[in-house]
Amino acid sequence: MSTDVVRDEPTSSAGISRPRLFIVLAGLYLAQSIPSYLLVAAIPPILREQGVSRTTIGLLSVLMLPLVLKFLWASWVDRLRPIARAHRAGWIALTQTGTVLAIGLLAFIEPTDTTAFLAIGMLISLLVSTQDIATDGYATRELAVKDRPFGNAIQGGAVAFGVVIGGTLSLVIYHHFGWRPMIWTVAALSVLPLAAAFAMREQDDPPSHGARYRPSLRAFWARPEAREALLLALIYRSSEGLVKAMEGPYLVDRGVPLDILGYLSGGAAATAGLIGSGLAAVLMVRMGTGGVLTLLGGLRTLCFALFALHAFDLVHGWPALMGAAAFQTLIRYMEIVALYSLFMAVASKDQPGTDFTVLACAQLVVYLAGSSLAGIVADRIGYGFLFALSAALSLAAVLYVRMVGKRIYGPMQG
Repeated sequence: MSTDVVRDEPTSSAGISRPRLFIVLAGLYLAQSIPSYLLVAAIPPILREQGVSRTTIGLLSVLMLPLVLKFLWASWVDRLRPIARAHRAGWIALTQTGTVLAIGLLAFIEPTDTTAFLAIGMLISLLVSTQDIATDGYATRELAVKDRPFGNAIQGGAVAFGVVIGGTLSLVIYHHFGWRPMIWTVAALSVLPLAAAFAMREQDDPPSHGARYRPSLRAFWARPEAREALLLALIYRSSEGLVKAMEGPYLVDRGVPLDILGYLSGGAAATAGLIGSGLAAVLMVRMGTGGVLTLLGGLRTLCFALFALHAFDLVHGWPALMGAAAFQTLIRYMEIVALYSLFMAVASKDQPGTDFTVLACAQLVVYLAGSSLAGIVADRIGYGFLFALSAALSLAAVLYVRMVGKRIYGPMQG
Protein backbone atom coordinates (compact mmCIF):
# COMPACT_ATOMS: atom_id res chain seq x y z
CA MET A 1 0.00 0.00 0.00
CA SER A 2 1.24 3.50 -0.68
CA THR A 3 2.39 5.42 2.35
CA ASP A 4 1.31 8.92 1.31
CA VAL A 5 -1.98 8.52 3.20
CA VAL A 6 -0.45 7.12 6.40
CA ARG A 7 0.55 9.73 8.95
CA ASP A 8 1.38 10.01 12.62
CA GLU A 9 0.55 13.72 12.65
CA PRO A 10 -2.70 15.63 12.07
CA THR A 11 -3.56 15.79 8.37
CA SER A 12 -4.26 19.52 8.48
CA SER A 13 -2.24 22.54 9.49
CA ALA A 14 -5.21 24.37 10.97
CA GLY A 15 -3.79 23.95 14.48
CA ILE A 16 -7.04 23.27 16.34
CA SER A 17 -6.47 21.85 19.83
CA ARG A 18 -7.36 18.24 20.54
CA PRO A 19 -10.12 18.91 23.14
CA ARG A 20 -11.68 21.59 20.94
CA LEU A 21 -11.61 19.28 17.92
CA PHE A 22 -13.43 16.56 19.86
CA ILE A 23 -16.09 19.01 21.03
CA VAL A 24 -16.55 20.36 17.50
CA LEU A 25 -16.92 16.84 16.07
CA ALA A 26 -19.48 15.95 18.75
CA GLY A 27 -21.54 18.98 17.76
CA LEU A 28 -21.25 18.30 14.03
CA TYR A 29 -22.30 14.66 14.26
CA LEU A 30 -25.11 15.47 16.68
CA ALA A 31 -26.36 18.06 14.18
CA GLN A 32 -26.83 15.27 11.62
CA SER A 33 -28.29 12.63 13.90
CA ILE A 34 -31.16 14.67 15.42
CA PRO A 35 -33.04 15.29 12.13
CA SER A 36 -32.15 11.83 10.83
CA TYR A 37 -33.80 10.02 13.73
CA LEU A 38 -36.75 12.39 13.67
CA LEU A 39 -37.44 11.06 10.18
CA VAL A 40 -36.71 7.37 10.67
CA ALA A 41 -37.61 6.76 14.34
CA ALA A 42 -40.25 9.29 15.43
CA ILE A 43 -42.28 10.08 12.31
CA PRO A 44 -43.30 6.53 11.21
CA PRO A 45 -45.17 5.62 14.43
CA ILE A 46 -46.80 9.07 14.44
CA LEU A 47 -48.04 8.56 10.89
CA ARG A 48 -49.39 5.15 11.82
CA GLU A 49 -51.25 6.60 14.80
CA GLN A 50 -52.79 9.16 12.43
CA GLY A 51 -54.12 6.32 10.29
CA VAL A 52 -51.60 6.45 7.45
CA SER A 53 -51.36 3.10 5.68
CA ARG A 54 -48.42 0.79 6.20
CA THR A 55 -47.80 0.85 2.44
CA THR A 56 -47.40 4.63 2.53
CA ILE A 57 -45.21 4.49 5.63
CA GLY A 58 -43.04 1.96 3.85
CA LEU A 59 -42.39 4.56 1.16
CA LEU A 60 -40.48 6.58 3.77
CA SER A 61 -37.53 4.29 3.07
CA VAL A 62 -36.96 6.40 -0.05
CA LEU A 63 -35.63 9.07 2.31
CA MET A 64 -32.54 6.92 2.78
CA LEU A 65 -31.56 7.24 -0.87
CA PRO A 66 -29.39 10.35 -0.36
CA LEU A 67 -27.45 8.51 2.36
CA VAL A 68 -26.69 5.73 -0.11
CA LEU A 69 -26.06 7.92 -3.17
CA LYS A 70 -24.17 10.81 -1.60
CA PHE A 71 -20.89 9.52 -3.05
CA LEU A 72 -22.14 10.85 -6.41
CA TRP A 73 -21.72 14.47 -5.32
CA ALA A 74 -19.05 14.02 -2.63
CA SER A 75 -16.26 15.22 -4.94
CA TRP A 76 -18.09 18.55 -5.43
CA VAL A 77 -18.05 19.11 -1.67
CA ASP A 78 -14.30 18.45 -1.66
CA ARG A 79 -13.84 20.66 -4.71
CA LEU A 80 -15.99 23.76 -4.09
CA ARG A 81 -15.92 26.46 -1.42
CA PRO A 82 -19.40 27.87 -0.81
CA ILE A 83 -17.85 30.58 1.38
CA ALA A 84 -14.49 32.04 0.39
CA ARG A 85 -12.67 31.55 3.70
CA ALA A 86 -14.58 28.51 4.88
CA HIS A 87 -14.47 25.31 2.85
CA ARG A 88 -16.13 22.49 4.80
CA ALA A 89 -17.28 24.85 7.53
CA GLY A 90 -19.13 26.78 4.83
CA TRP A 91 -20.88 23.65 3.60
CA ILE A 92 -21.85 22.67 7.15
CA ALA A 93 -23.15 26.12 8.09
CA LEU A 94 -25.30 26.32 4.95
CA THR A 95 -26.66 22.79 5.11
CA GLN A 96 -27.41 22.91 8.84
CA THR A 97 -29.21 26.23 8.45
CA GLY A 98 -31.21 24.72 5.61
CA THR A 99 -31.99 21.66 7.75
CA VAL A 100 -33.35 23.78 10.59
CA LEU A 101 -35.57 25.74 8.18
CA ALA A 102 -36.78 22.54 6.52
CA ILE A 103 -37.68 21.01 9.88
CA GLY A 104 -39.60 24.18 10.64
CA LEU A 105 -41.59 23.72 7.43
CA LEU A 106 -42.99 20.48 8.85
CA ALA A 107 -44.92 22.55 11.40
CA PHE A 108 -46.98 24.05 8.57
CA ILE A 109 -48.27 20.72 7.28
CA GLU A 110 -50.35 17.97 8.84
CA PRO A 111 -48.59 14.65 9.46
CA THR A 112 -51.19 12.97 7.25
CA ASP A 113 -50.11 15.08 4.25
CA THR A 114 -47.65 12.43 3.15
CA THR A 115 -46.87 14.04 -0.21
CA ALA A 116 -45.70 17.26 1.44
CA PHE A 117 -43.90 15.31 4.15
CA LEU A 118 -42.00 13.20 1.63
CA ALA A 119 -40.93 16.33 -0.26
CA ILE A 120 -39.70 18.10 2.88
CA GLY A 121 -38.20 14.89 4.24
CA MET A 122 -36.22 14.39 1.02
CA LEU A 123 -34.91 17.94 1.28
CA ILE A 124 -33.80 17.30 4.87
CA SER A 125 -32.15 14.04 3.86
CA LEU A 126 -30.25 15.71 0.99
CA LEU A 127 -29.03 18.48 3.30
CA VAL A 128 -27.99 16.07 6.05
CA SER A 129 -26.19 13.80 3.57
CA THR A 130 -24.25 16.70 2.08
CA GLN A 131 -23.35 17.92 5.54
CA ASP A 132 -22.13 14.42 6.39
CA ILE A 133 -19.69 14.52 3.46
CA ALA A 134 -18.21 17.78 4.70
CA THR A 135 -18.08 16.62 8.32
CA ASP A 136 -16.38 13.32 7.47
CA GLY A 137 -13.90 15.13 5.24
CA TYR A 138 -13.11 17.57 8.03
CA ALA A 139 -12.70 14.78 10.61
CA THR A 140 -10.49 12.78 8.25
CA ARG A 141 -8.16 15.74 7.69
CA GLU A 142 -8.01 16.97 11.28
CA LEU A 143 -7.77 13.77 13.33
CA ALA A 144 -4.28 12.46 14.00
CA VAL A 145 -3.78 8.72 13.54
CA LYS A 146 -3.91 8.10 17.29
CA ASP A 147 -7.12 10.12 17.61
CA ARG A 148 -9.13 8.47 14.84
CA PRO A 149 -10.66 5.80 17.11
CA PHE A 150 -11.74 8.47 19.60
CA GLY A 151 -13.11 10.70 16.84
CA ASN A 152 -15.22 7.85 15.50
CA ALA A 153 -16.29 6.92 19.03
CA ILE A 154 -17.55 10.49 19.37
CA GLN A 155 -19.53 9.97 16.18
CA GLY A 156 -21.08 6.80 17.62
CA GLY A 157 -21.96 8.60 20.84
CA ALA A 158 -23.53 11.46 18.90
CA VAL A 159 -25.65 8.99 16.97
CA ALA A 160 -26.80 7.46 20.26
CA PHE A 161 -27.82 10.89 21.54
CA GLY A 162 -29.53 11.51 18.21
CA VAL A 163 -31.66 8.41 18.82
CA VAL A 164 -32.68 9.79 22.21
CA ILE A 165 -33.34 13.37 21.07
CA GLY A 166 -34.63 12.91 17.54
CA GLY A 167 -36.46 9.67 18.27
CA THR A 168 -37.44 9.12 21.90
CA LEU A 169 -37.75 12.75 23.06
CA SER A 170 -39.68 13.70 19.94
CA LEU A 171 -42.24 10.98 20.57
CA VAL A 172 -42.61 12.00 24.22
CA ILE A 173 -43.22 15.64 23.24
CA TYR A 174 -45.67 14.58 20.56
CA HIS A 175 -47.58 12.38 23.02
CA HIS A 176 -47.99 15.19 25.56
CA PHE A 177 -48.14 18.34 23.42
CA GLY A 178 -48.80 17.40 19.81
CA TRP A 179 -47.26 17.72 16.33
CA ARG A 180 -46.26 21.39 16.12
CA PRO A 181 -44.65 21.69 19.58
CA MET A 182 -42.62 18.60 18.74
CA ILE A 183 -41.43 20.07 15.43
CA TRP A 184 -40.55 23.46 16.92
CA THR A 185 -38.62 21.77 19.74
CA VAL A 186 -36.58 19.62 17.35
CA ALA A 187 -35.91 22.64 15.12
CA ALA A 188 -34.70 24.65 18.12
CA LEU A 189 -32.47 21.81 19.32
CA SER A 190 -31.03 21.52 15.80
CA VAL A 191 -29.92 25.17 15.95
CA LEU A 192 -27.60 24.53 18.90
CA PRO A 193 -25.07 22.28 17.08
CA LEU A 194 -24.74 25.01 14.44
CA ALA A 195 -22.26 26.65 16.82
CA ALA A 196 -19.83 23.82 16.01
CA ALA A 197 -19.55 25.06 12.42
CA PHE A 198 -18.37 28.46 13.61
CA ALA A 199 -15.87 26.83 15.98
CA MET A 200 -14.16 24.88 13.18
CA ARG A 201 -10.62 25.73 12.14
CA GLU A 202 -9.40 24.49 8.79
CA GLN A 203 -6.79 25.16 6.18
CA ASP A 204 -6.69 23.15 2.98
CA ASP A 205 -3.20 22.16 1.90
CA PRO A 206 -2.24 22.54 -1.76
CA PRO A 207 -3.10 19.33 -3.68
CA SER A 208 -0.21 16.86 -3.47
CA HIS A 209 -0.77 15.95 -7.14
CA GLY A 210 -0.47 19.50 -8.43
CA ALA A 211 -2.60 22.61 -8.71
CA ARG A 212 -4.77 21.11 -11.46
CA TYR A 213 -5.84 18.16 -9.31
CA ARG A 214 -9.62 17.84 -9.05
CA PRO A 215 -11.28 15.48 -6.53
CA SER A 216 -13.22 12.75 -8.34
CA LEU A 217 -14.51 9.20 -8.11
CA ARG A 218 -11.95 8.23 -10.74
CA ALA A 219 -9.15 9.29 -8.40
CA PHE A 220 -10.59 7.00 -5.71
CA TRP A 221 -10.65 3.98 -8.03
CA ALA A 222 -7.11 4.69 -9.19
CA ARG A 223 -5.68 3.93 -5.73
CA PRO A 224 -5.11 0.22 -4.89
CA GLU A 225 -5.42 0.75 -1.13
CA ALA A 226 -8.82 2.37 -1.61
CA ARG A 227 -10.07 -0.58 -3.67
CA GLU A 228 -8.78 -3.07 -1.10
CA ALA A 229 -10.49 -1.21 1.75
CA LEU A 230 -13.71 -1.17 -0.28
CA LEU A 231 -13.60 -4.94 -0.75
CA LEU A 232 -12.92 -5.48 2.96
CA ALA A 233 -15.88 -3.26 3.91
CA LEU A 234 -18.22 -5.14 1.58
CA ILE A 235 -17.14 -8.56 2.83
CA TYR A 236 -17.13 -7.56 6.49
CA ARG A 237 -20.65 -6.10 6.48
CA SER A 238 -22.26 -8.67 4.15
CA SER A 239 -23.78 -10.81 6.92
CA GLU A 240 -25.25 -8.20 9.23
CA GLY A 241 -28.28 -7.01 7.29
CA LEU A 242 -29.49 -10.60 6.94
CA VAL A 243 -29.72 -10.96 10.71
CA LYS A 244 -30.71 -7.44 11.75
CA ALA A 245 -33.75 -7.32 9.44
CA MET A 246 -35.14 -10.60 10.78
CA GLU A 247 -34.04 -10.25 14.40
CA GLY A 248 -37.23 -8.46 15.51
CA PRO A 249 -39.65 -10.68 13.57
CA TYR A 250 -37.91 -13.81 14.86
CA LEU A 251 -38.09 -12.65 18.49
CA VAL A 252 -41.79 -11.84 18.04
CA ASP A 253 -42.42 -15.28 16.53
CA ARG A 254 -40.68 -16.81 19.52
CA GLY A 255 -42.97 -15.00 21.95
CA VAL A 256 -40.83 -12.10 23.16
CA PRO A 257 -43.17 -9.31 24.44
CA LEU A 258 -43.32 -6.14 22.35
CA ASP A 259 -42.48 -3.88 25.29
CA ILE A 260 -39.23 -5.78 25.79
CA LEU A 261 -38.47 -5.44 22.10
CA GLY A 262 -39.16 -1.71 22.34
CA TYR A 263 -36.58 -1.35 25.08
CA LEU A 264 -34.08 -3.43 23.10
CA SER A 265 -34.44 -1.24 19.99
CA GLY A 266 -34.61 2.06 21.87
CA GLY A 267 -32.95 2.60 25.22
CA ALA A 268 -30.70 -0.44 24.99
CA ALA A 269 -29.50 0.58 21.53
CA ALA A 270 -28.62 4.08 22.75
CA THR A 271 -26.78 2.64 25.73
CA ALA A 272 -24.92 0.21 23.49
CA GLY A 273 -23.95 3.10 21.24
CA LEU A 274 -22.38 5.06 24.07
CA ILE A 275 -20.63 2.11 25.72
CA GLY A 276 -19.64 0.34 22.52
CA SER A 277 -18.14 3.39 20.85
CA GLY A 278 -15.96 4.19 23.85
CA LEU A 279 -14.91 0.58 24.35
CA ALA A 280 -14.00 0.25 20.68
CA ALA A 281 -11.76 3.32 20.87
CA VAL A 282 -9.84 1.84 23.81
CA LEU A 283 -9.47 -1.52 22.06
CA MET A 284 -8.29 0.19 18.87
CA VAL A 285 -5.45 1.84 20.76
CA ARG A 286 -4.36 -1.49 22.27
CA MET A 287 -5.08 -3.95 19.45
CA GLY A 288 -5.08 -1.94 16.23
CA THR A 289 -7.60 -2.06 13.40
CA GLY A 290 -7.02 -5.66 12.33
CA GLY A 291 -7.12 -7.03 15.86
CA VAL A 292 -10.38 -5.28 16.70
CA LEU A 293 -12.08 -6.28 13.44
CA THR A 294 -11.03 -9.89 14.01
CA LEU A 295 -12.25 -9.91 17.62
CA LEU A 296 -15.59 -8.30 16.82
CA GLY A 297 -16.13 -10.50 13.78
CA GLY A 298 -15.53 -13.59 15.89
CA LEU A 299 -17.96 -12.47 18.60
CA ARG A 300 -20.53 -11.55 15.95
CA THR A 301 -20.21 -15.01 14.42
CA LEU A 302 -20.93 -16.60 17.80
CA CYS A 303 -24.06 -14.44 18.20
CA PHE A 304 -25.33 -15.43 14.76
CA ALA A 305 -24.59 -19.08 15.52
CA LEU A 306 -26.60 -18.83 18.75
CA PHE A 307 -29.55 -17.49 16.76
CA ALA A 308 -29.21 -20.42 14.35
CA LEU A 309 -29.05 -22.99 17.16
CA HIS A 310 -32.11 -21.42 18.76
CA ALA A 311 -34.02 -21.46 15.46
CA PHE A 312 -33.17 -25.17 15.06
CA ASP A 313 -34.44 -25.75 18.64
CA LEU A 314 -31.02 -26.84 19.83
CA VAL A 315 -30.99 -23.97 22.34
CA HIS A 316 -34.14 -23.03 24.26
CA GLY A 317 -35.54 -19.95 26.02
CA TRP A 318 -35.54 -16.35 24.83
CA PRO A 319 -33.46 -14.63 27.60
CA ALA A 320 -30.21 -15.95 26.10
CA LEU A 321 -31.42 -14.89 22.68
CA MET A 322 -32.18 -11.40 23.98
CA GLY A 323 -28.66 -11.24 25.35
CA ALA A 324 -27.25 -12.20 21.96
CA ALA A 325 -29.41 -9.56 20.26
CA ALA A 326 -28.28 -6.84 22.67
CA PHE A 327 -24.64 -7.94 22.30
CA GLN A 328 -24.97 -7.74 18.51
CA THR A 329 -26.03 -4.10 18.84
CA LEU A 330 -22.97 -3.40 20.99
CA ILE A 331 -20.72 -5.12 18.45
CA ARG A 332 -22.28 -3.16 15.57
CA TYR A 333 -21.41 0.19 17.13
CA MET A 334 -17.90 -1.01 17.96
CA GLU A 335 -17.12 -2.27 14.47
CA ILE A 336 -18.25 1.02 12.92
CA VAL A 337 -15.55 2.76 14.97
CA ALA A 338 -12.94 0.34 13.61
CA LEU A 339 -14.17 0.47 10.01
CA TYR A 340 -14.45 4.25 9.96
CA SER A 341 -10.94 4.58 11.38
CA LEU A 342 -9.76 2.38 8.52
CA PHE A 343 -11.65 4.55 6.03
CA MET A 344 -9.99 7.68 7.41
CA ALA A 345 -6.56 6.09 7.13
CA VAL A 346 -7.17 5.13 3.50
CA ALA A 347 -8.66 8.50 2.47
CA SER A 348 -6.38 10.81 0.52
CA LYS A 349 -5.79 14.28 1.98
CA ASP A 350 -6.67 15.73 -1.44
CA GLN A 351 -10.25 14.39 -1.36
CA PRO A 352 -10.99 13.09 2.14
CA GLY A 353 -14.75 13.60 1.90
CA THR A 354 -14.98 11.72 -1.40
CA ASP A 355 -12.88 8.74 -0.36
CA PHE A 356 -14.49 8.33 3.05
CA THR A 357 -17.99 8.72 1.60
CA VAL A 358 -17.47 6.07 -1.09
CA LEU A 359 -16.36 3.56 1.53
CA ALA A 360 -19.13 4.48 3.99
CA CYS A 361 -21.78 4.23 1.26
CA ALA A 362 -20.46 0.85 0.12
CA GLN A 363 -20.76 -0.72 3.56
CA LEU A 364 -24.24 0.75 3.95
CA VAL A 365 -25.33 -0.59 0.55
CA VAL A 366 -24.27 -4.15 1.33
CA TYR A 367 -25.99 -3.91 4.72
CA LEU A 368 -29.24 -2.68 3.14
CA ALA A 369 -29.00 -5.33 0.43
CA GLY A 370 -28.81 -8.02 3.08
CA SER A 371 -31.76 -6.46 4.91
CA SER A 372 -33.81 -6.46 1.71
CA LEU A 373 -33.06 -10.12 0.99
CA ALA A 374 -33.44 -11.37 4.56
CA GLY A 375 -37.20 -11.82 4.47
CA ILE A 376 -37.09 -13.63 1.13
CA VAL A 377 -34.37 -15.98 2.36
CA ALA A 378 -36.22 -16.64 5.64
CA ASP A 379 -39.44 -17.44 3.76
CA ARG A 380 -37.65 -19.82 1.39
CA ILE A 381 -35.32 -21.71 3.74
CA GLY A 382 -36.41 -20.71 7.26
CA TYR A 383 -34.90 -18.73 10.12
CA GLY A 384 -32.41 -21.43 11.06
CA PHE A 385 -30.72 -21.64 7.69
CA LEU A 386 -30.80 -17.83 7.34
CA PHE A 387 -28.93 -17.38 10.61
CA ALA A 388 -26.54 -20.23 9.79
CA LEU A 389 -25.77 -18.61 6.43
CA SER A 390 -25.13 -15.31 8.22
CA ALA A 391 -22.77 -17.01 10.67
CA ALA A 392 -20.86 -18.59 7.77
CA LEU A 393 -20.54 -15.24 5.98
CA SER A 394 -19.40 -13.58 9.21
CA LEU A 395 -16.75 -16.27 9.74
CA ALA A 396 -15.57 -15.83 6.14
CA ALA A 397 -15.17 -12.11 6.82
CA VAL A 398 -13.01 -12.84 9.85
CA LEU A 399 -10.81 -15.15 7.81
CA TYR A 400 -10.50 -12.49 5.10
CA VAL A 401 -9.45 -9.86 7.65
CA ARG A 402 -6.75 -12.22 8.86
CA MET A 403 -5.70 -13.07 5.31
CA VAL A 404 -5.21 -9.52 4.07
CA GLY A 405 -3.27 -8.73 7.23
CA LYS A 406 -0.94 -5.78 7.12
CA ARG A 407 -1.43 -5.29 3.41
CA ILE A 408 -4.40 -3.04 4.21
CA TYR A 409 -4.37 -1.90 7.80
CA GLY A 410 -0.97 -2.87 9.16
CA PRO A 411 0.86 0.33 8.15
CA MET A 412 -1.99 2.43 9.54
CA GLN A 413 -1.47 1.58 13.15
CA GLY A 414 0.65 4.68 13.64
